[in-house]
Order: sequence, then structure tokens, then C-alpha cells
Amino acid sequence: MAGAVMPTGARRPRRRPAESGPVGHRHGVRARVVTVAVYGVLGVSAILFLIPYYLLIRNGLSTDAEITSPEWTFFPTDLRWENVTELFADTETHFASSLLNSVLVAVLQTTGVLLICSLAGYGLARIPYRHANKIFYAVVVSLMIPGAVTFVPSFLMVSTMGWVSDLRGLIIPGLFSGFTTFLFRQYFLDFPRELEEAARVDGLGYWGAYWRIVFPNSLNFFAAIAAITFLHGWNAFLWPLVIGQSNESWTVQVALSSLLTAQTIRIHELFIGAAISILPLVLVFLFLQRYLVQGVTQSGIKG
Repeated sequence: MAGAVMPTGARRPRRRPAESGPVGHRHGVRARVVTVAVYGVLGVSAILFLIPYYLLIRNGLSTDAEITSPEWTFFPTDLRWENVTELFADTETHFASSLLNSVLVAVLQTTGVLLICSLAGYGLARIPYRHANKIFYAVVVSLMIPGAVTFVPSFLMVSTMGWVSDLRGLIIPGLFSGFTTFLFRQYFLDFPRELEEAARVDGLGYWGAYWRIVFPNSLNFFAAIAAITFLHGWNAFLWPLVIGQSNESWTVQVALSSLLTAQTIRIHELFIGAAISILPLVLVFLFLQRYLVQGVTQSGIKG
């Protein structure tokens, strides 16, 4: 009855949990299957991702005969660690100096891009200037010009200044990036203005607000841009190949290409050199991988 009252002391019937019974059991089994399938796909993907690195190390520590042998062995019968010594002792490659040149180029370009492009982006986003939008549009238009169009003029300028076979010719043309400036400008547009206004109340100008407020609170984004710029500078090949016309100014990518010529192919040196050359990239990726994702989400690019 609708108006019935439960007697005093009577217990209310317990409700059966929604997950109990056959239906809940099926849901639990399905969740476990999905989890196993996800981890299985991730495991297979990880193995496929690591195969090239395994091949580099395996072939780099093998003899040329084992590398080209039709009979495949998972590990070389005799690990030839002397291949590393042979690579660094090669007087034609200058691998040690090439590594140093790549480090200098990548680090100095990354530092320059972070400083110059961040200041340019901050100025376009915050400093009132009637031609700011025109300058920004010019930067965006420059992104639409193919690199092949500006390659020859850039080489002529560098050659006129006498920077061929010089680290200045490798580093200075890469100290500015229109795309990085665009990213910084979009990021600073979304930066909280209240923090900068508080800095101006304390007597700080644009430079003081940038250096003391904006920069310390944007380290994640700066780290993401630094990782991307370092990877680009380290992997550059065409420009260092044209500018570095003497082996003293080679970067590591150019040095590796010298091991593969029309006359000779030093296979084991090529593999061990490639394995060594990717170690800085692996370290940068391991330490800064989370910033790469944050850099995209914080860049201000919508859609």
C-alpha cells in the first residue's frame, strides 16, 4: 500500500551492487581484456620503435663480413668494441671534432632562438606599436616562402662575409625563426596580464617584467621550444654540408655522410657513428619529452 509504514526495527532490503552478478562479471572481464590489448599494442609498438636502435648497435659492433652475411645472428659472435676506437681515430672523418661542432651549433642556435624569438614574440604581443600587426603579418608571410628559394641568397650573403668553412656561417643564420616567433607571440597573448601589471606597479618596465615575471613562469614552454630547436639544429644536414667545406668545420651529420661514398663504404664505422650521434637526441628526448606535449598545448594554436 502507498501509505504503509515499515514496522519499527524492520531491516530494509539491501540493494545488490550494480557490478555484481553475471553482468558485472562480464564488464570486469571486458575491462581486463581491453587493458591487456592496450598493453599488448604498446609493447609491440615499443619493440618496433627499438628495432632501428638495436640494428645500429648490433651492426656497429660487428665486422663488415657479419653485417653483409646472408646468415643472420641476433648478436655478433665477437663484440668489436675497437670499432669505436677506429671511428675516432679515423683522420679523414674527424668524428670527435664533428661531434663538438654539432654540440656548439645546436646549443648556440637553441640559446639564440630562445632569446631573440622570445623577445620578438613578447614585443609583438605586449608592446603597443601601430605597426606591430604589419610586422607580425610579415613574419607569418615569411613562413610561406620555401627554404629552397632563400637558400642561394643566404649562401651568397654568408660567402660574402667570409663565413664559409666557419662556425659563424653555421650558427648565425639559424639564430632567428619566424615560426618560433609566431609560437612565442601566441603564447604571450594568453599569458596573464595581471602578473605583468603587478610588476609595473613595482616600477618594472617591459624588460623587467619579461625577465623577472614572464620568463620564470614560462619555463615549461621555453623547455619545449628548446627541445625542438635543439633537435632541428642537431639533425641539420644540407646547410652544414654546403657551408662546412673543410673537414674541420663538419658537423656530425656531414661526417657520417663521408663514410658512405661512391668509392668506399665503411659500414661498421657508419653504424657505430650513427649510434653515437643519436645519444644526445635520446637524452634530450628522455629529459624533455613531457615538455614537447605541453609546448603544443600552451602555444596558443587553436583548432
